Amino acid sequence: MLIPSKLRRFLPLLTLLALLVFGLGTGLAQGEAAPAAEEAKAHSVFEVIMEGGPLIMFIWVCIIGTSVVMVTLIIQNSMSLRKEKLAPPPLVDALRETIMAGNYQEAWATCAANKNYLANVLKSGLSRLGRGKEAVEASVAEHGLREATLIRTRNSYLSVIGVVSPMIGLLGTVIGMMGAFAVLAGSGIQDPRALSGKISEVLLATASGLFIAIPAFVAYYVFRNVSQMVIVHADDVVNELLLDIPFDELQGVQIGDNFSAGAGVPGGGARKVSMALTTNCPICSGSVTPGVNPCPHCGATLDWAA
Repeated sequence: MLIPSKLRRFLPLLTLLALLVFGLGTGLAQGEAAPAAEEAKAHSVFEVIMEGGPLIMFIWVCIIGTSVVMVTLIIQNSMSLRKEKLAPPPLVDALRETIMAGNYQEAWATCAANKNYLANVLKSGLSRLGRGKEAVEASVAEHGLREATLIRTRNSYLSVIGVVSPMIGLLGTVIGMMGAFAVLAGSGIQDPRALSGKISEVLLATASGLFIAIPAFVAYYVFRNVSQMVIVHADDVVNELLLDIPFDELQGVQIGDNFSAGAGVPGGGARKVSMALTTNCPICSGSVTPGVNPCPHCGATLDWAA
């Protein structure tokens, strides 16, 4: 998973927060434990990890790394899953004004210059404007589903972390129990400190996995509901912008990189324009002098009626 460049500067802070996630639980567990004797030396979390061997150290590296990814995803979703991110109000106002004026090519160019849910979905619909209303609605639905899938996929990583973290903790538990039984088989109960150290290692791994899994699952379900709400809002905005477009009058028009104002229109690709003293181009709404051909604003071929 690639971490956005805006979040890379926060990696030290994310690492610290991740350490606090599992350190909080282990600190609570160790804070209530009293030493068996005054001369007994208390073991810190890192001492327990170092004494566990290379495999236990690797497991703890996985736990720390998982917590860092979890905190990163939570911050990223908090920043991106907002209505103003999927459908920015200034962009909505600009597109509404452009579409109401009939400047569909300009609206498409505006969408192409912006990278968000609204722009990507509306751009796909405008590119099929000349194929009719059904083609536009099918394209909008298809690209809307694609964009929504990308949003939900990023959030689903939190669910994966919630499932994997206890498994990592359980692996550390099994390895710690193997060490505890090895100590018990070698020295019996004559060395209770060694046995209690192995048991502490077991509980530490289990608790750390749970302290990562619980907030990961909570964040996953919260962001799942939030993503659904913002996606529905963005879809409503797209449908509103497409509501008053005269699809029947735009048959054959090509919007996009291969812009053509009259391709596929019966009668040679021209559009009828009234011979009034002052008129506007039916494609771009620009002011056109009667008899001028093509339109000086958008280049559309105009068939001036007698």
